[in-house]
Amino acid sequence: MMNTDFTLSCCSTVDLPYSHMEERNIPVLFYTYTVDDTLYVDDMGRDAAAQDRFYEMLAEGKLPKTSQLNVGTYEEFFEKLLAEGKDVLHIALGSGMSNSVNNAVLAAQMLQEKYPERKLLVVDSLCSSSGYGMLVESAADLRDGGADIDEVYDWLMKRRNRVHHQFFSTNMTQFRRSGRVSGATAAIATVLNICPIMRLDAHGAIKAYDKVRGKHKGIETTVETMLANAENGAAYDGPCYLCHSRCPELAQQMMEAVEAAFPALQGKIRICEIGTIIASHSGPGTVAVFFYGDERPEMD
Repeated sequence: MMNTDFTLSCCSTVDLPYSHMEERNIPVLFYTYTVDDTLYVDDMGRDAAAQDRFYEMLAEGKLPKTSQLNVGTYEEFFEKLLAEGKDVLHIALGSGMSNSVNNAVLAAQMLQEKYPERKLLVVDSLCSSSGYGMLVESAADLRDGGADIDEVYDWLMKRRNRVHHQFFSTNMTQFRRSGRVSGATAAIATVLNICPIMRLDAHGAIKAYDKVRGKHKGIETTVETMLANAENGAAYDGPCYLCHSRCPELAQQMMEAVEAAFPALQGKIRICEIGTIIASHSGPGTVAVFFYGDERPEMD
């Protein structure tokens, strides 16, 4: 039976539909981005035209600017939840992707003085995109099963670094423009049809650890890495999320390859679209797979 003594919340960068978060009773704090001095909200599918507009701006060569959520934004969000008379457990976008979580911790400390009778816990997810969303959903499953706030918090701290993020991109333009990879690396990748194979490390930071030629080899290498790291190897039957940025056919091919390698996942893989904040850095052509496995490695 659902534990209703605390509120579980997260940020929009979970890259899951907002309607789904509403169904699961998970309040969301929205990130924003700016293009040509106009502020846009990370929409999470509420406006059907938002994603098309975003990719049109990228195609026009415009560079979205993303920013941290400040202390005041977190304070306002948290206080509304605390005012409902419940404790709050907030799972934040990983610190390897954004320093926002530090502002969340500061806001929580400030509000703890005002609401000493309430618990306000903040978790650095060490995750991003739908991997972050998968961790949040697992926490919601625990809550719905009756776990209390401390039990869910402890579980998250033990499991957050076991959410694997495996991805590659067939288009390095936005990675270069956003500074995630060097211009020379992106240029060579484009000319030679090279796809860097990337993952998040133990600190939640993006690391390119291999490179292959062509998307089919990218899928093959990604699945091989998943086999090497997933809990129980090819017998893995836990949550598996897959997300993409405007490349549904590539995502479908990836899903079929994963299902072929992991029979227990057939028909169970959840496909989502990368949201505007993460896509501001990845651009189109990125496909990612998320699953539970061994501890993510330290990487230079």
